[in-house]
Amino acid sequence: MSVFEKIGGEAAVNAAVDIFYRKVLADDRISEFFDTVDMEAQHAKQKAFLTMAFGGPNNYSGKDMREAHKHMNLTEVHFNAVAENLVDTLKELQVPQEYIDEIVGIALSVKDDVLNVTPETA
Repeated sequence: MSVFEKIGGEAAVNAAVDIFYRKVLADDRISEFFDTVDMEAQHAKQKAFLTMAFGGPNNYSGKDMREAHKHMNLTEVHFNAVAENLVDTLKELQVPQEYIDEIVGIALSVKDDVLNVTPETA
């Protein structure tokens, strides 16, 4: 069974994304990155991405993680802030820790792409 199914499918992903962005927009470490973002479109993109990343239906048509984040100059602090907000969201939704651990593993699997780390810069 995929993480998508384990956490409750589309309804769970939708709820998580809505709560997650409320937390992100209130987080001074990362909120500025969303100042000029169409948040309705961002929510839709994130829901499609997480659904696909968690093993649900793949309706994601956005950029890959490296391309989407390459001009943002993100740091470990930014990545950790996003991860913390995601974990806090999942805990708020009472997702079991074993599933949170799986989701953190998925997030860590794209960390180098999000931070634009290459073998030369690692």
